[in-house]
Formats: sequence, C-alpha cells, structure tokens
Amino acid sequence: MEKILAIDYGQARVGLAVCAPGSEIAFPHSTIAWETRDDLFARLLAVIEEQNPGRIVIGYPARAGGDEGLTGRQVRNFAARLARRTAVPLAYADEAHSTEEAAERLREAGLSGRELLAKVDAMAAAVILERYLRGGELCFEPSSLGS
Repeated sequence: MEKILAIDYGQARVGLAVCAPGSEIAFPHSTIAWETRDDLFARLLAVIEEQNPGRIVIGYPARAGGDEGLTGRQVRNFAARLARRTAVPLAYADEAHSTEEAAERLREAGLSGRELLAKVDAMAAAVILERYLRGGELCFEPSSLGS
C-alpha cells in the first residue's frame, strides 16, 4: 500500500493527515490557514512534494438523497484545481461529522480551547483518512461525480 495524504478542505483552513506505506494508521500532519487560493496551493504543493504520497484523499460532504449542495461543489472545485497542479491520483472519502469526531477525540485527550482549535482540522483529516483506509464509507474516485 502506498503513502496517502488526506485533506479536510475548508474555506479558511485545510487539515492534512498522512499514513505510511503499508500502514492503516492515520496521523494528523498539519493545518494550513489560508486567505488566497495561490497561498493555499503553494503551501499544499510543498507538503505534497515533501510527503510524496501515492494518493490524495479528499473529504467529501455526502448528503442524503444525493444532493451535492454548496459545500460539495466547493470541494469538487478544489479537487479539480488540485488535479491540475499534481499528477498524484485523487479519491474522495466521507467527511460527514469528521470535525465533530475529531473534536471529541481531542477533548478526550485533554485538549480544549485554542489548543483544540489548532489541531481539529488535521485530526478531522485523520478521521477522513481512517474512513478511506477502512473502505466502504463513501469512498470513490472523482470521475464518479462528473465534472
């Protein structure tokens, strides 16, 4: 199994997580706070170059009934822009309630306030990556969403 980088995309912050080749354990990596797309992609591409993943998994906000919604379109647009900048294959995994699950895990570890906020996005990316590694939880290739 290849090294995988997971992304929890947000309008102000992007959480990142990784798993080593052959591992099924996801580790929070970092959070990118961004204001411009150029800044986001420059910093994200630096992480991709540093980590050299064989695949990138992006959290996708699945909704009941198959309606994509605004956030789904934003994630899909982000993924399309990323795909134009890297040859690393992309996949999606269910991000439903990943931030809430991440916050709960961090609270259980004794974090709160600013410390929790600083780590929640990267932990949410780890939750998304765990779901992808388990498979079966809305894991699919971007082409299945159309363009």
